[in-house]
Formats: sequence, structure tokens, C-alpha cells
Amino acid sequence: MDAFALVQLVLRIILALVFVGMGITHFVPRVRRAMAAMIPAGLAGPERRWAPALVTVSGVAEVVGGLALLTPWWIVRFVAGLGLIALLIAVFPANVQAAREPERFGAAAVPIGRRAIGQAVLAALVLVAVI
Repeated sequence: MDAFALVQLVLRIILALVFVGMGITHFVPRVRRAMAAMIPAGLAGPERRWAPALVTVSGVAEVVGGLALLTPWWIVRFVAGLGLIALLIAVFPANVQAAREPERFGAAAVPIGRRAIGQAVLAALVLVAVI
């Protein structure tokens, strides 16, 4: 195993832990309610009916994607990486919503610029881990 492959392996393990951990938080009742509240009204549907389902889907996607980063098959890892990058993009509107209401969302209300940079760095790390 060369140095880059070793770095990728370590990075995949770290990212798997991060994504699985973040995904599990989607099922902690208090966190789940906060996440559902962050989803913009246009995405949450009438009477915010779709918000809990969107939180569930994103949580499952993070757990499955994180675990898939650890598979021995390159194509599975690559597709999981692309899926996780797509997920980071998909959840960004909820992060923007939280940033607009810092008094309501507290620590989750990361300023939009910092959040965008953080998401881009995370996406880049995922890409490096799976290429």
C-alpha cells in the first residue's frame, strides 16, 4: 500500500465515523425536532408534513454512505462518496435557514460563509478519500 492509499484509508475511516455519527443524531428526539425545524418551508411541505421524513432520509443516507466508505469495493466507495457530496449540497438550504435564525438554533446556526466553506472542505475530503 502506497502513502496516498494509506491516507485515503485513514480519511475514509475518519469520514465514516463522522457521517455515521452525524446520521445517528438524526434519530435523537431533541436533535431531530431541531433539524426538522431547520428545513425551509418550501421543502418541508404543507404544514411541515415532510420535514420529519426528510430528516429520516438524510440520517439514513449519512449512516449508509458512511458505512459504504468502508467497503472493499472501489465502485461502492466512489458512488457513496458522490452520494455524500450530493447530500451535503441537499442539506445546505436547512443550514442557511438555521444561520438566519441564530437565536432559535444556537450552535447549529453557523454563519453561511463559514458553513459553505466547511461543507466544501468536507466534500473535497470525501472526494479525495474515494478517488
